[in-house]
Amino acid sequence: MCADTPEYKDTLNLPKTDFPMRAGLPKREPGWLARWEQIGVYDKLREKQGRKPFTLHDGPPYANGHLHIGHALNKTIKDMIVRSHQMMGFDSRYVPGWDCHGLPIEWKIEEQYRARGKDKDAVDVVEFRQECRAFADKWVDIQREEFKRLGVTGNWENPYLTMDYHAEAVIAGEFMKFLMNGTLYQGSKPVMWSPVEKTALAEAEIEYHDHKSHTIWVKFPIVRAVEPTGARSSLMGVNVVIWTTTPWTIPSNRAVAFNPELSYGLYKVTAAPEGNWAQKGDHYLLADNLAEDVMKAAKVEDYIRKRDVSAAQLDLTICAHPLRGVGGGDGEWDYDVPMLPGDHVTDEAGTGFVHTAPSHGADDFILGVKHGLTMTHNVIEDGSFRASLPLFGGEVIITDKGKEGGANTAVINALAGVGALIARGRVTHSYPHSWRSKAPVIFRNTPQWFAAVDREIEDGMGTYGDTIRERALRSIDELVTWTPQTGRNRLYAMIESRPDWVLSRQRAWGVPLTCFVRKDALPTDPDFLLRDPAVNARIVAAFEADGADCWYGEGAKERFLGSDYNADEWEQVFDVLDVWFDSGSTHAFVLRDREDGTGDGIADVYMEGTDQHRGWFHSSLLQACGTRGRAPYRNVVTHGFTLDEKGNKMSKSLGNTIVPEKIVQQYGADILRLWVAQTDYTADQRIGPEILKGVADSYRRLRNTMRFMLGSLSEFSEADRVDVADMPELERWVLHRLAELDHKVRTGYASFDFQGVFSAVFNFATVDLSSFYFDIRKDVLYCDGDTARRRAARTVLDILYHRLTTWLAPILVFTMEEVWLERFPGDDSSVHLADFPDTPADWLDEPLAAKWAKVREVRRVVTAALEVQRTDKVIGASLEAAPVVHVRDAAVLEALKSVKFADVCITSDVALTGDPMPAEAFRLPETEGVGVVFEKAEGQKCQRCWKILPDVGRHGHAAVCGRCDAALS
Repeated sequence: MCADTPEYKDTLNLPKTDFPMRAGLPKREPGWLARWEQIGVYDKLREKQGRKPFTLHDGPPYANGHLHIGHALNKTIKDMIVRSHQMMGFDSRYVPGWDCHGLPIEWKIEEQYRARGKDKDAVDVVEFRQECRAFADKWVDIQREEFKRLGVTGNWENPYLTMDYHAEAVIAGEFMKFLMNGTLYQGSKPVMWSPVEKTALAEAEIEYHDHKSHTIWVKFPIVRAVEPTGARSSLMGVNVVIWTTTPWTIPSNRAVAFNPELSYGLYKVTAAPEGNWAQKGDHYLLADNLAEDVMKAAKVEDYIRKRDVSAAQLDLTICAHPLRGVGGGDGEWDYDVPMLPGDHVTDEAGTGFVHTAPSHGADDFILGVKHGLTMTHNVIEDGSFRASLPLFGGEVIITDKGKEGGANTAVINALAGVGALIARGRVTHSYPHSWRSKAPVIFRNTPQWFAAVDREIEDGMGTYGDTIRERALRSIDELVTWTPQTGRNRLYAMIESRPDWVLSRQRAWGVPLTCFVRKDALPTDPDFLLRDPAVNARIVAAFEADGADCWYGEGAKERFLGSDYNADEWEQVFDVLDVWFDSGSTHAFVLRDREDGTGDGIADVYMEGTDQHRGWFHSSLLQACGTRGRAPYRNVVTHGFTLDEKGNKMSKSLGNTIVPEKIVQQYGADILRLWVAQTDYTADQRIGPEILKGVADSYRRLRNTMRFMLGSLSEFSEADRVDVADMPELERWVLHRLAELDHKVRTGYASFDFQGVFSAVFNFATVDLSSFYFDIRKDVLYCDGDTARRRAARTVLDILYHRLTTWLAPILVFTMEEVWLERFPGDDSSVHLADFPDTPADWLDEPLAAKWAKVREVRRVVTAALEVQRTDKVIGASLEAAPVVHVRDAAVLEALKSVKFADVCITSDVALTGDPMPAEAFRLPETEGVGVVFEKAEGQKCQRCWKILPDVGRHGHAAVCGRCDAALS
């Protein structure tokens, strides 16, 4: 389009900018970070007056290692939420935080001890806790710099840490609210226990992996049975058969469960191999749907079903333990084993009968409590049987290395030795593991401290219910907006069916359960727990001054009990709180207590990964409902997990991990942020080299758009600005599109839809602008003199610039700062101090938009027709053409005649006609009533604008058209 003639080329208004096409982000981004810190951008934003606060509360990551890609995704989404709401007029606050207590950090210190051959139990508990604190401190500093490098804004100089003294004091105070409101109790029930870590674990600390387990089919001989009529039952001498994948629980069996809704039968073995465990003549009770599978597993050659067995008959049946009377058992198992109905029993696998050990399973425990079964304490904290257990004392279930011990084999051998087995095998199934040690866990009955979720609380905060569960369920439906909505369903189902909350952990690094129990009382006694506000106040004050370590100091019990109580009558509890209670309490010591909190303890947004429905979302909800009567959040936003390009979970063993630091080093943080914006974070996302290349390509296209605007706005001043009313239709159409987009951007950011925002802005920038508006207006911008239409175009470019840079600033924090500083390079200048510009309502012009939709539709036909001529080498550029455009619709034809259609098509001329289309006219199937007949432009080529026009050479300046002659004059 521009002339090669030297004297004319220099007269063109070509773009002028130092904005480079190559971004060089990895090297340049740290400079902008330093600049923002020097300016104090985050603090300057807090100085803006009269704004409504908006607070995203940070879910604390653990301070125990370098960041992974999930951290980067999480913190980037949070940053986009915070920045976009700030630019929409809020005082948008973000206080980053860290979880510093708990097993992940304690485990790291123990690993260091083991590597040095050091015994943790020989180390003073306060000394050990101080090592944990120092370890957490180190990683907080490391992770803080890694998060900042991603461009995340926030109060980095003053984050919250759960190990700060004030935080520990508040966590203890929040725990004592449960103590005082009656929901705290000590109970003995099976919990998931890690023999490796020697502590109870919460569901949130469990992950499921395939595990190969022993399977056994065990006979429980019927020793007492009567018919419902009272007659002696014919089931005497028959064996009930159970199936289990945990043979080690058989010594703790107390009952056998059946389901009254299932169909059961009495089966007789009629043929079996010699020496087989299942022998000819044996009688077994089995669920009908599983009988064939059981007989196959037992290698039975033939069998018959003798008759039905009713639920009423089963309900009146008593079995013996399979180890009853075993030599060396010392009568340990000489008790009756009742048959009990339970709706948890199915006929999907096994035998239709479930061996029940109340100390080692959730369903078993519920059934045991209902029927008053005896709880056993056969398994101790290291995952072995108590030494006094006959036959099996000292046998290990799970070793301290997370491997299978000898307990299963010992039990299987003992059962086989007394003829109690009919089959054994192995099965691979999903089994719970500790997410830290990666070792299998067991269900083990231990005394623990619980918060009762169904106990009525008389605390004057019963607006949403009188129990923790009621308050949580009503909060979920009445107080919280969920993004995506499936998050609501998931958490609601969890809360609806969850048991009481296990608060205690048998560890050292954490906030202790700050309570005292009477030495001579039982947990069920009314005066078992000390409930004294004065004692509680002394504890909180001491923690505030000295931290939770003071709980372990010499004379601590006397210090806290004071003169009101005899310390010899009370025991101090040394379990520590579940770390989820720590993070669940953050609404109190961050949102409620900090000056940059919310005051009311309620956040506008909690945003974490989908695993936090059973983690932070869950514990925060329970904790707040117990202490303040409602949920601590108004919005809950959830993101999925990050997978590799093939959709596989990332793992070091597969070698498919993507480390944020490597992406930043190769591409820059803005490319990583753009990947986040382009993905649907509400589902699982994929990332990898090819995906990142595509993201980088989108970035280059967008950068090119910004560079064009900057170059075309060189030396633009307020004197060049044109009123909207004086603009050509094309410019007013761009403003209409901006008004539409403004609504999409604000709505998208408000609903946390960054993919929708970026997609809309990117398509506008690359399709509406680069491929249409800029393409058309380059001629005016480069070749016009100081004309009204050039001033109008530059005015629109300035409007576009302010909107695109601010709309994209929450996503591309570094690039948009670069774009901003290219025009506004002042010492305190930053795009992140700006708001989204207000968009006048009168920019919307639907009739104009409808007209230009038709214009663009016809333009596409012309463009396609010219592309055919270019491919056939008839022309080299569209300015060599002057096509004849046939338009059947009279209204469309008039619209085209009113808009300088040749400029729109970037041709030197165009003829518009309503005459019938000749047969050779080019058509597009999707655009009826439009045909294009190619004609070459007539005249000479202007050596300045390259248009071919009849008047070239007839003006004062040689070889130019009239428009260019006027510009030169």
